[in-house]
Amino acid sequence: MQLAKVAPEDEYSGLADASQHARAIPDLDLADNALPDTAKLRGMAMTAEAVALAVKGVSKSDGASASASERHVTLVTSNGFAASYRRTSSSVSVSAIAQSSQGMERDYDYSAAIHSAELESAEKVGRTAGERAVRRLDPRKVKSQAVPVVFENRIAASLANHFASAISGAPVARGTSFLAKDMGKQVFSRQVTITDNPSLPRRPGSRPFDGEGLQGEVLELVKDGVLQHWLLDLRSARQLGLASNGRASRGLASPPSPGASNLVIQPGTITPGELLKSINHGLYVTEMLGMGVNQVTGEYSRGASGFWIENGELAYPVSEITLAGNLRDMFLSLAAANDPDRRGATSSPTLLVQGLILAGR
Repeated sequence: MQLAKVAPEDEYSGLADASQHARAIPDLDLADNALPDTAKLRGMAMTAEAVALAVKGVSKSDGASASASERHVTLVTSNGFAASYRRTSSSVSVSAIAQSSQGMERDYDYSAAIHSAELESAEKVGRTAGERAVRRLDPRKVKSQAVPVVFENRIAASLANHFASAISGAPVARGTSFLAKDMGKQVFSRQVTITDNPSLPRRPGSRPFDGEGLQGEVLELVKDGVLQHWLLDLRSARQLGLASNGRASRGLASPPSPGASNLVIQPGTITPGELLKSINHGLYVTEMLGMGVNQVTGEYSRGASGFWIENGELAYPVSEITLAGNLRDMFLSLAAANDPDRRGATSSPTLLVQGLILAGR
């Protein structure tokens, strides 16, 4: 209470006007009425682990799990908004360790869904995890060089998340985003379109209203490579002299802040194989390490491992690599395949980025 009394007043904070409140609360089918019980979840985890261990070359498990959860979201404000919704989620995952005379390698697979009936089978998850781990055995080192880099679809979502952070209204209003002055400008290659839609049925980022009681708009954040929108809650919108587009997220112990809902880099027209065939020498990334991204400057530096590309084909596994570049340049050179990974709230196909600096041996 004493701290609240001495804290400076924030002229931009405050409730939504009653006229801004969401009126029609859509049913987005976010709740599963037949969640798996504990016995079924235990069986799923044990099956995934057993199948992974049965893959030739896998020596041990690094853990398996299955989960089901349910939560109710209710928002009530002092100026008349009152609404709630229920959401569920289920998942199964396993991490496998493969071993050869040269050492051990780990990889994983998982499935997650709002409705448990839409999960991939525990057998498929286990088999994929085991096969991915074995495929990574006996990695080689590669020399430092500038190369085209292909990000596997489930890793490529990290680039979409870096973009979402850069267009969040809070850092844009502070001037601490490298894209803060780029509204209406070309920030991606012309083939790239990025959308954010909180109203998709059965999707993990969906919500019938945002953390301030507003209806979220469907946004085409990037169209033909051109930046079209910021992600705005009420506070950041007021700072920028704009209207909120319903992107407020909130927890129990913090005020709202802007963020994406179902963020999607729209797929291109070519297959990942066709993307690879355009590359004589390059890197196919299947795992990223560390969080070396500067959202103020766009500087990008992260550890990676994956497979070396030789004459359009995956040649051999590689590890102990650092990738460096600038997100601004990376976005402008980006090309998308046609294989979106839709398991998470952020969805991306396999992506090709030109000219990253690879630091190896």
